[in-house]
Amino acid sequence: MNHSGAAVEVTKDRNGIDQVVLRNPRGAYARVSLHGGQVLSWRTDRGEELLFTSSKAIFKPPYAVRGGIPICFPQFGQRGSLEQHGFARNRTWIIDDNPPPLHPNDSSGKAYTDLLLKPSEDDLKIWPHSFEFRLRVSLTADGNLSLISRIRNINCKPFSFSIAYHTYFSISDISEVRVEGLETLDYLDNLCQRERFTEQGDALTFESEVDRVYLGSRDIIAVFDHKRKRTFLIQKEGLPDVGVWNPWEKKSKTMVDFGDEECKQMLCINGAAVEKPITLKPGEEWTGRLELSVVPSS
Repeated sequence: MNHSGAAVEVTKDRNGIDQVVLRNPRGAYARVSLHGGQVLSWRTDRGEELLFTSSKAIFKPPYAVRGGIPICFPQFGQRGSLEQHGFARNRTWIIDDNPPPLHPNDSSGKAYTDLLLKPSEDDLKIWPHSFEFRLRVSLTADGNLSLISRIRNINCKPFSFSIAYHTYFSISDISEVRVEGLETLDYLDNLCQRERFTEQGDALTFESEVDRVYLGSRDIIAVFDHKRKRTFLIQKEGLPDVGVWNPWEKKSKTMVDFGDEECKQMLCINGAAVEKPITLKPGEEWTGRLELSVVPSS
């Protein structure tokens, strides 16, 4: 787990939950909690925090932390019988000391950790499918954050699932942000009973609550933050859909773990597979990848 000046360290948070801290040789940093397998922090080599976490976030199980990158599995939103966004973000993952190998490019020059989630007996009562969910979180030499998910069916019958990396980006001001890469796509609007619409604009900007799933998107999405003069690039594989969410002020006031005004400082963009759930036959494995980078922009 330790390569060419990259460092990996296991620590505990104030509630005694194990966390893995990744650092690259230039000083970029990421922190992953074993509660939910959730990335809670991603910083540049200048110490700038790139992910949003609410000042009112609850860091004690059984709550999911409001911020960072919660993993929605095996259900997205309320599209099924499970709790909102499924149970993976509320479970304790373990460090996987001997994972099946990935391509050498996924290891060389990176600080990384491998995590594993298997269903408990209680999980099997509410979702009766045996699986192994392996997650590799990496920090590259350039400071990019990479998440690779491998989900294997170890059951004797097929199962289907949805998945999303519910990424909370830290932004200067929601009114100063635009998203490119979603133009002309169809989307399901969760504010209109998932009715299907087509994106008409050249770029997505924000002036009210947004809760959408864009379908069949290209593999790179860009989030321009004009005030901070930086752009997030979201590259993805195996994740055809993109969730976009900002609760705006009215909804923010109804959320106990979210500040009334914090909607101005965050934007959720999710690499996801939602519209067409992924089906795995016994023994089959699915792989999905998300790589986040940040570049200066005018």
